[in-house]
Amino acid sequence: MEKQIKLDEKSAQEFVNAASRCNFDIDVFYNRIIIDAKSILGLLSLDLTKTLTVKCYGEDEDFNRVLSKYAAG
Repeated sequence: MEKQIKLDEKSAQEFVNAASRCNFDIDVFYNRIIIDAKSILGLLSLDLTKTLTVKCYGEDEDFNRVLSKYAAG
């Protein structure tokens, strides 16, 4: 599953915490950069003023709620 999200520094922490509770891989893409969604340093190294793409390799209801909360558009 892929979704577009927008984050700021504060919401990035909640996003990483939610991703860390998942037992599957989650990647965040921006341009050609791919980072692990469970890495706060990786996420903060991205340009958070831009729309990010999240790719999940599994399903989790709680994480889906967080994705919906930060959905772009």
